[in-house]
Amino acid sequence: MVEGARLESVFTHVTRVRIPLPLFMSANSNPSFFVVGSTPARKGSEQPKAGNPSPLDSNFFLENLELGEAILSQGESTHIIKAFRAKTGACLELCDGKGRFAKAELLEANPKACRVLIKSISEQEPPPQLHLAISCLTDGGEEEITFHAAQLPLAAIHLLRTEKSLEPRNSDLGKLRRRMEAKSLAALKQSRKSWLTEIKAPIKLNDFLENFKGTLIACEKNLQSPNALNLQSPTAILTGPEGGFSPAELEMLKNKNAHFLSLGNTRLRATTAPIIALAKFVH
Repeated sequence: MVEGARLESVFTHVTRVRIPLPLFMSANSNPSFFVVGSTPARKGSEQPKAGNPSPLDSNFFLENLELGEAILSQGESTHIIKAFRAKTGACLELCDGKGRFAKAELLEANPKACRVLIKSISEQEPPPQLHLAISCLTDGGEEEITFHAAQLPLAAIHLLRTEKSLEPRNSDLGKLRRRMEAKSLAALKQSRKSWLTEIKAPIKLNDFLENFKGTLIACEKNLQSPNALNLQSPTAILTGPEGGFSPAELEMLKNKNAHFLSLGNTRLRATTAPIIALAKFVH
């Protein structure tokens, strides 16, 4: 029994040894699969050519696009090398966030400063006309809104100071805006859109209504939804803080000929309402 147990142990051990496939293939064999590296691939299937690699599945940001060589920022370079494991010769698609794309080749795979060759630049696409104006919140909800909204063709996100918003009144919310800008940039690359969504400094509601030149749409429960609108001209969707706009602010909006959009009979969070409102117009 001891000898049998030892043979069983040896047999179990041997079956776990990885033996090269060619040792099991005769000269006349015709297997359905063959080994390429460590990944099985069906014989006869097309493989990417070494001299013509597929583009990486993301856009990368470069503010100034010009034909010729360019150096990417450390953040973009780290993303390319660490996340995509890109090698010299990889094909990249760059975006300037101002409506243009560029085809480029990776010349130097440096995680601190990738060097690329820009081969072609597209024509500039028209900018989006839709704006989102959200009331300042107290729990960092603006970042959550930006994370989702900036994936859509959105010109800008404006921060509104309203009667019920509780943000620090003596602050320009610089740190919050920088975090929102980082979210917007990530959304630009992930969604592969052409225009970067701007993040505007906080502004009082009455000042925004005076300065914005275009159609105004305020989200308010149980008020009349607007008829079909032309989004080829500047249009701003406004959402209030927790508790909504005050009666005085609603009257101010009416005096500015704002349209009113009902988002349903349920009460939505201030971070949910902007996304629902955008969905009604973008698609």
